[in-house]
Amino acid sequence: NWNKTTFLKSKKLSSRGWILDVLNCIDRINSTNFSLEDVYKFESELKMKYPSNNFIKDKIRQQLQILRDKGIIEFTSRGNYKKINDL
Repeated sequence: NWNKTTFLKSKKLSSRGWILDVLNCIDRINSTNFSLEDVYKFESELKMKYPSNNFIKDKIRQQLQILRDKGIIEFTSRGNYKKINDL
């Protein structure tokens, strides 16, 4: 599973931060299946970390797409995801 994260090496440092932060939020959700709303619960925490970003929810969705494309999470239905091999 660790090899799935090697794509981070090619990302800019700021992009890596977002991906890792959203991945950390997902990891803190105590079930394999989770919703977009579950991840949105971390919005205020991410806003504190990235105060100049006024589009936190948009950024969360963007990072979820990247994580889905890299096979780290799976899109199951509108607004619903599944952790692949427990993060």
